[in-house]
Amino acid sequence: MELFLLSYSYAHTAFARIWFWLLLVLFFHNCRGTLSDSTYLIGVGSYDITGPAADVNMMGYANAEQTASGIHFRLKARSFIVAEPEGNRVVFVNLDACMASQLVTIKVIERLKSRYGGIYNEQNVAISGIHTHAGPGGYLQYIVYIVTSLGFVRQSFDVIVDGIEKSIIQAHENLRPGNIFVNKGELLDAGVNRSPSAYLNNPAAERSQYKYNVDKEMTLLKFVDDEWGPVGSFNWFATHGTSMSRTNSLISGDNKGAAARFMEDWAEQKGFPKGINSIYHDAFGVGSKPKRRVSRIIPQPHENFNELQQLASSFQASGGRLLASSLSVSQRVRSDQGNKPKFVSAFCQSNCGDVSPNVLGTFCIDTGLPCDFNHSTCNGKNELCYGRGPGYPDEFESTRIIGERQFIKAMDLFSAASEQVKGKVDYRHTYIDFSQLEVNLPSSRGVQDVIQTCPAAMGFSFAAGTTDGPGAFDFKQGDNKGNPFWKLVRNLLKTPTKEQIECQKPKPILLDTGEMKQPYDWAPSILPIQIIRIGQVVILCVPGEFTTMAGRRLRDAVQTVLTSGGAGEFGSNIHIVIAGLSNTYSQYVTTFEEYQIQRYEGASTLYGPHTLSAYIQEFKKLASALISGQNVPPGPQPPDLLDKQISLLPGVVVDTTPIGVKFGDASTDVPENSTFKPGDMVTATFWSACPRNDLLTDGTFALVEILDGSNTWIPAYDDDDFCLRFKWSRPSKLSSRSYATIEWWIPETVISGIYRLRHFGASKSLFGSIKHFTGASHAFVVS
Repeated sequence: MELFLLSYSYAHTAFARIWFWLLLVLFFHNCRGTLSDSTYLIGVGSYDITGPAADVNMMGYANAEQTASGIHFRLKARSFIVAEPEGNRVVFVNLDACMASQLVTIKVIERLKSRYGGIYNEQNVAISGIHTHAGPGGYLQYIVYIVTSLGFVRQSFDVIVDGIEKSIIQAHENLRPGNIFVNKGELLDAGVNRSPSAYLNNPAAERSQYKYNVDKEMTLLKFVDDEWGPVGSFNWFATHGTSMSRTNSLISGDNKGAAARFMEDWAEQKGFPKGINSIYHDAFGVGSKPKRRVSRIIPQPHENFNELQQLASSFQASGGRLLASSLSVSQRVRSDQGNKPKFVSAFCQSNCGDVSPNVLGTFCIDTGLPCDFNHSTCNGKNELCYGRGPGYPDEFESTRIIGERQFIKAMDLFSAASEQVKGKVDYRHTYIDFSQLEVNLPSSRGVQDVIQTCPAAMGFSFAAGTTDGPGAFDFKQGDNKGNPFWKLVRNLLKTPTKEQIECQKPKPILLDTGEMKQPYDWAPSILPIQIIRIGQVVILCVPGEFTTMAGRRLRDAVQTVLTSGGAGEFGSNIHIVIAGLSNTYSQYVTTFEEYQIQRYEGASTLYGPHTLSAYIQEFKKLASALISGQNVPPGPQPPDLLDKQISLLPGVVVDTTPIGVKFGDASTDVPENSTFKPGDMVTATFWSACPRNDLLTDGTFALVEILDGSNTWIPAYDDDDFCLRFKWSRPSKLSSRSYATIEWWIPETVISGIYRLRHFGASKSLFGSIKHFTGASHAFVVS
């Protein structure tokens, strides 16, 4: 019996141990299952890249008279990092800038390597521009892209490099377990084809495969942190950043920057990420206009209107006063989320080459009649033909509408995203010399013909501009002959060789930029191409603007490689997007057939009629290497031309005010005892100084403050708000005096109360010292 009990006790103990270990195994299995739901480590970040808001030519329209003189809203670099817990990682940066720059990319990669070693490099970091035409220029390294900015602008360059680095640092420090979801859907009213005559030259059988002559699909990635919930979204959709016109002088992210601002505000109001308190109690519904955040310490609305007026009248204009430093500016208007990530939303560019946001069509500004279909002229003049945005004639309204349409579609896709991204994180990258690349083309004889791309050159129709921003003189789109006078002018710079003329046919060469080397390279020849893979999502990073059909052909070619050969990694749900204007800039890429028409896009296809075929050939190689796990040669390195840059932009000499006037004093104040309502515009003008003295990065030049209680002013809106505009001006071109005008277009969602306008700036003395200042307007009532 004793033996039996001993045996029973031993058996019972053993049995209990077995159950213990089984339960432990089941526990860890369930934990692992929970952890495995978090496929990746994800992190997002963003940082201010707003450049000099004075004197610097804007990049995009190549209009020498379009120089910055204020801020519509601020520009950002927005980044995401996706990493396998023990494997590969990728970085994607979306820039509120016209395009990426080879020199910027080189310097960012150098900084990342210095900070993180080999974790981040040119292979797995992609930098893409949204193509706003309202950002300061001068940050590219090739001459043809910095002529109108009077050469290289170090301030523009530095703020972009700094901002990209800081946004990646944020994303890196925010890396945490999480999931990614993908969704896509049609957006029908945010883009039209601006070169339909060229599109129609594509084969009819090919065109019949598509319902529209532009891509209408938006593809969105939703990033969900395991703890904080939704932390970001990035989407790709093709439409130009040209809602703001060629005469606009306010720095702006255009429609895509506006959409990003709207969606980040919406996310904050919804309480994303978790634990971020909403400042509005109502839910943000589809179709509602996006509300802009105000301070998190919001006062209760006043109910007694007479008391409001009486209290407001007691606050006179403050007069200008000095500040200790610019830190007091940024600290006043930026909320602190502690260790919580902030929601980051990016509206990325795609194959936008022939896609315009000016969706009402093109019209002659003298007659109001539609422009000529083939040449986009009015009585033979291209300068009179303009596209109209949905808010015509108000470009700010057009920007808002196209931005809001993208935002609402992205919000819908974000809310409904359910397809989880799963699979490898991988990438392939190489440099290609596009000036002399051999391309194999199928021929009617059943054999491969070998052709060669050409050194870069720009055609006559390049100078005609587009219906988004026409050029000057007597140039017109669709010109395949050229003009004898302008050929003489061209030859003073560089006469193209017979071989170059033959290679570029039917393009008549206006600027032989690829063969112009003095004082240094005028155009790029070595370009990066890159594929990023995140599970079933594949991003094709291209260094230019692909037209609609060119982008379709590239996507189809890559998809064929990735889904054929029995690799089994990609199924029918593969999502391929084109990230345009990535890593460097090389203008346009059309199809061979579109090139023959020589509209603006064809004239700006630098490397000849077979440029697209060259891209397809090389991307197919990258795709094959991606699925086979093979490495690709790095290719020839692009030049670093920083030490050769020339800048002809004069610096700020000195800022002054009239005798007895201080910087920050009101020049034209808000009238005393004023009352305004939503929809009104409030304005005040202050004695100011050149914004180039201090960019006030991550700060503000303009502020709307609301009174909390009886004597405490708190920030409500700043110059990153769509409703607040900061305008800077001089009384004359060479004057050392200047003004800052603040315009607040009171939004419908405003809270009743007492407000005032405040200006921040920095002045430069004759001896070079910089002093920060501020000044405030009279108080006024909003009811």
